[in-house]
Amino acid sequence: MSSGTSTSPLLRRTGAVEAAGPDAGVPAHYGNPVQEQRALERGRAVTDLSHRCVVTVTGPDRLSWLSTLSSQQLTDLKPGDCSELLLLDISGRIEQAPAITDDGETAWLITEPSHGAALADWLDSMKFMLRVEITDRTEQYAVLGSTRPLPEDLPAVAPARWSDPWPAVAPGGESYAAVTESEHPGQDFSWHLTLLEREKYGDAVAHLEAQGWTLAGVHAAEALRIAAWRPRLATEVDAKAIPHELDLIRTAVHLSKGCYKGQETVARVHNLGHPPRRLVFLHLDGSEHTLPTPGSEVLAPKEGADPEALATERAVGVVTSVARHHEAGPIALALVKRKVDPQAQLVVRDSSAEADTNEAAPQFYAAAQEVIVRPDAGQSVGRPQGDFLRGRPR
Repeated sequence: MSSGTSTSPLLRRTGAVEAAGPDAGVPAHYGNPVQEQRALERGRAVTDLSHRCVVTVTGPDRLSWLSTLSSQQLTDLKPGDCSELLLLDISGRIEQAPAITDDGETAWLITEPSHGAALADWLDSMKFMLRVEITDRTEQYAVLGSTRPLPEDLPAVAPARWSDPWPAVAPGGESYAAVTESEHPGQDFSWHLTLLEREKYGDAVAHLEAQGWTLAGVHAAEALRIAAWRPRLATEVDAKAIPHELDLIRTAVHLSKGCYKGQETVARVHNLGHPPRRLVFLHLDGSEHTLPTPGSEVLAPKEGADPEALATERAVGVVTSVARHHEAGPIALALVKRKVDPQAQLVVRDSSAEADTNEAAPQFYAAAQEVIVRPDAGQSVGRPQGDFLRGRPR
């Protein structure tokens, strides 16, 4: 269970179709993706996220200890407060990005199915002599997602609920977005995770259905997330990703704290440099009846390039998440090189069909980009230039 390989009891529901990739084990949809997405957006549906992992940290040193290990300042986290943190490698690359809330006695961490066991093991290895205890609670608790808080009288609820802070800039954070806070599409995004006793998960969902709630597959939740420009560990984070590229400085990094692994890179890029890549939002050509697969290449070809030229065009980025939004149509998130022209018309090249069917040509999708992380983000302290480098004249 802790490895994220379990399957949900809701997959036995009529019409349920299992998701693939990082969401394997829960329903992608229940037969009507558009209707499910609308119900979820309007706060009338819940999404099965029982494949997510839950790790707890107890003990009087838990918050100060997590602060020393992570990118976030957590020592002042009050019961019921919600945040997120990053655990980085020595080069500042993202290794973990759990959600966190505290109930006054226990810090609850929620993460991806692929990362739960590793998170618990790494935290346990870092205890030393501190008064903390780490437990993988995935066997006992399962996650249910919604766009508004679930009723307080819901049975089998754990003593913790998490509300996504996105896109509010946290204390010590900074926006890397190209839009103002009021213009950010995430302002219309609300996301809540409720922890339920796993053995009573089905009963709790049935209780909600009796009150008028419906079920929405994980594809509905993904479409709303992508439309809100919200990065996700399982999709947007690859082996090279640093926080700045994904606009995670706004919610997951406290720039005034130091002494955590990877902090030097965070400070150097923020103060003196620019992230090498930037997250973009893509409006995909809606005339196609299919969607490109995550991992498809992003191209910035010359105008009028034909399919033969596109087949050999050098990639400038990669698609990370894809969905069909009930209003916006086909949409995606992608990571592209920082120097890609923000005005360039992009093309997505999906070679997965070629690999699967031995067809000669990949499939192409026209894509209009919308800047998320601005190309000039970072370098908040300018580098010395001009005569200063050559020595001042006497």
